[in-house]
Amino acid sequence: MNRRQVLAGLSAAAGAGLVPQRALATTSKPSASFKYCLNMSTLRGHKLGFMKEIEVASKAGYPSVEIWINSLEDYLKNGGTLAEARRHLKDSGVQVEDAIGFAQWIVNDDSVRTKALDQLKREMDMLAEVGCKRIAAPPMGATQGEYLDLRAAAERYRAILELGDQTGVVPHLELWGFSKNLSTLGEILFVATQSGHPSARLLMDVYHLYKGGSGLESVAWVGKPYIEVFHVNDYPATPARDKIVDADRVYMGDGVAPFGPLLKTLKNPERPVILSLEVFNPTYYAQDALLVAKTGLAKMKKVTEGI
Repeated sequence: MNRRQVLAGLSAAAGAGLVPQRALATTSKPSASFKYCLNMSTLRGHKLGFMKEIEVASKAGYPSVEIWINSLEDYLKNGGTLAEARRHLKDSGVQVEDAIGFAQWIVNDDSVRTKALDQLKREMDMLAEVGCKRIAAPPMGATQGEYLDLRAAAERYRAILELGDQTGVVPHLELWGFSKNLSTLGEILFVATQSGHPSARLLMDVYHLYKGGSGLESVAWVGKPYIEVFHVNDYPATPARDKIVDADRVYMGDGVAPFGPLLKTLKNPERPVILSLEVFNPTYYAQDALLVAKTGLAKMKKVTEGI
């Protein structure tokens, strides 16, 4: 399953216009406070395949990427190997910082959750082989229906963190603003701290913090060790928050998100925070993939310059 399918019913054609070539001519310097990363959602509609996605990210100048597990799995099904994938990443000079997957680890159904743990273990083992040390853990399977007991959710999160102890791949608890569960910062912060596991980490997103009503200013309540990767994008003034959908995300600086205070909050003197560009904009999918990747990086550098 891919994330656009997960959000089907929330998707709508979005509006950002074509990006002018002059957007790539920025003289902005990269910020030492952040490491720039490309989430492959940004190129998902181009249907490049795993190896080509890495090639485009490398040519665009990204030092790191977030891959989608199903893209890697498709590559393997078509005859590729994990050793070849790892070698391609090394040769491209690109580090896999995180992976996007959709195991239903959080649901109340015991049998579904058991299968999800088996799935996660397999995925973590695979990711470890390509040098990836993180995997996203969103509330897949619990976006509708009943509200979850957050204490039970914390126990379930601890269970997958313990899988991470075995594999060396840490699940980062992801906020989904449209979801009935884990849609607010307060919820994910409670689940992470209540898990009692030292490896607990949060995966937040500019759009999802806005969509879920937490707002970007709420990130100041999160301790810096909890944040290693942060999904970046921007949102327009319209449609309204209750109407905005995943496909409305735009590049950093092309919307109305208050980035200044957020970036100052994220800044960690101990290590750079990974800012990963995650958009699903159909207008961008209609453009050249390398142009999209380069434009996204240029805009990230411009917004973060001087911070």
